[in-house]
Amino acid sequence: MLGEKVGSFTGKTTGQRVLPPSAEGPRIEVTAELTGTFGGIAATWLATYTSTIRPDGTLYGECADQGLVMTADGVGTWRAAGVGWFSGDDGSASFRGAVYLTTPPPKLGDLMKAALVFEYEAAADGAAALELWAWK
Repeated sequence: MLGEKVGSFTGKTTGQRVLPPSAEGPRIEVTAELTGTFGGIAATWLATYTSTIRPDGTLYGECADQGLVMTADGVGTWRAAGVGWFSGDDGSASFRGAVYLTTPPPKLGDLMKAALVFEYEAAADGAAALELWAWK
């Protein structure tokens, strides 16, 4: 991976709903809540993202200004996009992409200067894991 590892989270999917399809294919909205560390600080990572199943079977995921990171010193917002694929016959999926802080919690302001590349794993049972690296 690129750069210094700055985040590690685990948690679960807390909601899903089917959306009207896009021109590319069927869409699902997913909400997840994860806890862990971000920039060395305990944090909660909240996301509501859409995942589109493209004609070739790959996935396009996007969290357009529907992401929050909460720390003891404040709340920040972020946006992200990534590509993915089904990693098992049970509906598990893997995504790779980039996160950009739009407003950081005060102690994490330095991360505004980086693209945060991620690996996200979503299991069929709702378990989720997120790893983040700062690409400066």
